[in-house]
Amino acid sequence: MIKRYTFPRMGRIWEDEHKFRRMLEVELLVCEALTRKGRIPKAALINIKQKARVNPKRIQQIENKTRHDIIAFVTQVCENLGRYSRYFHSGLTSNDLLDTVLALNLKEAAKILVEDLKKLLVSCSRRAKQYKRTICVGRTHGIHAEPITFGLKLALFYDEMKRNLKRLEQAQEGISYGKISGAVGTYAHLDPSVEAYVCKKLNLKPAGITTQVIPRDRHAQFITVLSLIASSLERFAQEIRHLQRSEVAEVLEPFTKTQKGSSAMPHKRNPILCERVSGLARVLRGNAQVALENIALWHERDISHSSAERIIIPDSTILLDYMLQKVNWIVGNLVVYPEKMKENLEKTRGLIFSQRVLLALMEKGVSRTESYDLVQRAASCVWESDLKFKDVLMNDARIQRHLKTREIEDCFNLKYYLRFVDKIFKKIGLGA
Repeated sequence: MIKRYTFPRMGRIWEDEHKFRRMLEVELLVCEALTRKGRIPKAALINIKQKARVNPKRIQQIENKTRHDIIAFVTQVCENLGRYSRYFHSGLTSNDLLDTVLALNLKEAAKILVEDLKKLLVSCSRRAKQYKRTICVGRTHGIHAEPITFGLKLALFYDEMKRNLKRLEQAQEGISYGKISGAVGTYAHLDPSVEAYVCKKLNLKPAGITTQVIPRDRHAQFITVLSLIASSLERFAQEIRHLQRSEVAEVLEPFTKTQKGSSAMPHKRNPILCERVSGLARVLRGNAQVALENIALWHERDISHSSAERIIIPDSTILLDYMLQKVNWIVGNLVVYPEKMKENLEKTRGLIFSQRVLLALMEKGVSRTESYDLVQRAASCVWESDLKFKDVLMNDARIQRHLKTREIEDCFNLKYYLRFVDKIFKKIGLGA
């Protein structure tokens, strides 16, 4: 991933030196296990541990000739081991290293993403409580529907991200499996106890059964979950983008003092971060498709997944880390305009209370069909004029026949829409 979207902590996980050091760690643990089984002399193990080092530049030089990264790694390490090199990488195949190290890296990356998600949940909780009773208009199809609160919008995002946290933790568990099972997964040259020893030391679980690789459904699940989380972030970002439009202007993405919105128009304050989140979510969904394609490999393994994974796995974790931190900053610093929300609430001149009138008529014994027609006719008068909905209702003899003035006025009480806000917050764990 380009540096623009890479935070150092996540980026370091996917650097070659980090990978090589972890590959060496796996190799040394295999040597330990084989020493315990009497297959490697203790003196050899001591010598290997003392002299085994990784040199990324030298590995690259060798790979330029061998065209094989693992052979290059093994060759470079063995250059320092002398006669004890014959015990190094004994019985292993390339993916015993690659897949086990990948599991370690993904587990480490998932830990960062879990931390990111938990921080975002804290921000969502705080802002949701802050605006729990800030009334704004709810929209369906982009059209004014009924009153809602801005706190409920944030609470919805909070609850969605709670589900995503569970999904991520499950995906982290699903990817935390290593393998030391050999060329086609039969343990022909290494006893399963070696795998058990190595995985225990690395805090991984031994994969139940493998081919030359750990089956890619695990990786597909992980990347798919990341793309799902990215899509949730996009849903929220898209909401902010809509609410920031000049015609709406209810919220504003944070805009720093030195920030510029346009090279041509000095007045512009564009929702660039939210738009960036929307764009990057598309990349993650594309990566998920590639991960699904990687599941079907020839027989006990081909290499068609490998080149794709070198891109999509690091990029997906790096991008989601970036997106989560940016959205957390957006939520924590979002500029909210309650007065503009109130102004927009009144733009349709009371039409948002139409269902209250409909239900009031039905409670008086008017059929649903007749009640709907009466309210719709009154609403049409508002759409086609500058009249207020309440005034139209008050002057409609057919409605006055069923509803008293006080009953009509009661239909326009905003407090009615706040009756269950506390219960909704409590239901999703936000409390009072």
